[in-house]
Amino acid sequence: MLSMAEDDSGAELTELVEANDLTGIRLWLAEHQPYEIADELERVSSHIALVPFRLLDKDRELEVFEELDPVHQQEILLGLRATAFHELLESMDPDDRARLIGEAPAKIATRALAGLSPAQRKMTAALLGYPEGSVGRYMTPETVILHRDLTVGRALEVVRAKGADAETVYTLPVVDDGRRLAGTVQLSDLVISDDDSLVKDIVDVLVPRVSATEPAEEAARLMQQANMVAMPVVDSEERFVGLLTFDDALELIEAADSEDIARQSGASPVAGHYVAAGVVRLARARSVWLLLLIVAATLTVNVMQGFEATLEQVTALALFVPMLTGTGGNVGSQSATAIVRALAVGEVRLRDLPKVAWKESRVGLLLGLMLAAIAMLIGTALVGAHIAVVVAASVIAICTWAAIIGSTMPLLARRVGVDPAVVSAPLVSTLVDATGLLIYFTVARLILGV
Repeated sequence: MLSMAEDDSGAELTELVEANDLTGIRLWLAEHQPYEIADELERVSSHIALVPFRLLDKDRELEVFEELDPVHQQEILLGLRATAFHELLESMDPDDRARLIGEAPAKIATRALAGLSPAQRKMTAALLGYPEGSVGRYMTPETVILHRDLTVGRALEVVRAKGADAETVYTLPVVDDGRRLAGTVQLSDLVISDDDSLVKDIVDVLVPRVSATEPAEEAARLMQQANMVAMPVVDSEERFVGLLTFDDALELIEAADSEDIARQSGASPVAGHYVAAGVVRLARARSVWLLLLIVAATLTVNVMQGFEATLEQVTALALFVPMLTGTGGNVGSQSATAIVRALAVGEVRLRDLPKVAWKESRVGLLLGLMLAAIAMLIGTALVGAHIAVVVAASVIAICTWAAIIGSTMPLLARRVGVDPAVVSAPLVSTLVDATGLLIYFTVARLILGV
């Protein structure tokens, strides 16, 4: 849990900037880690954030900048003079720089590329040549590559000579004469091996690898499952092109999970820090889905209108409409959320659709039987046994149906190329409301003969 001092640090920084207390700002910066500074800079407006950022020394400036999300990175860059602008971009890791330029407006992207050294511009352009959202945009090409025929002693000399320019040396790619990936070797394995041993004798040839054009999120999930520090990336001819490191994989998973959570709640994802996001921006992100849902909710109104005659004959049926729609919506939302999450982490695949539908239908049935017993007691006490039977039977049918709808819609969405999270809990709930009323009134007609 954050202490009160930590919680108020953003307000303290803002007060120091507004008071133009440069000494106080420098002391504040010295007392905080780069990730803490970045978090506070994302909470304040860009004109306030620029003041402490400019007071950072060069090394910490880069560390803090790379901790910022792309939206705030762009705001910082726009406030820097030309020299500082280009020095900062030149110092960035190629993968971080490529993602920043790829997401930046054309004005910033053009200015950024023009100011880079030829070597860094070539490296950045190569990464930007990969499809958006692919592993190629997130991998680092700055690695220490070992040939499979090197001795361990010679390999360690290569690591010492080139390691300072690499983003990571813990996982080392091993290649053959054609630069085709033979596998990887861990630095720890090199250190404990005899100097005269050959790299090809200790290389892990079965290490998972991904193509540079594959979705980055899937690669990050694979890294998580395989407990890897870094994953080798290859081109279409199995030639090594880079490494996906664990810090980038964690960011990918966090971003994907945040997006899924937003979509499951019926909202569009909002980039950047929540505290810094404006009211209009947040409302815009949520309004589209709400408009769609209110249109979809007219299905419920149409169903009620279609069974108006039935309600006039047995007005007591109307008492249980909110309970039934709420119960069905909740069951459907639970199923949808569970399956979206299972899809994200690879626990469920498209071919599992029949198995998932069968399992969830039984889960829904069990929940329906449990809730029907309670509904029967409530209904009997309020309106009598004849209506209570209708309500109880409807609860069983609606819960079963809702579980099937909630579990199959994300899988069907994935099959047609739509993000399963788009089939969010509010949408499932709205659809289950309308179909649940159809079930309710149909059961009432069958049992009561109205």
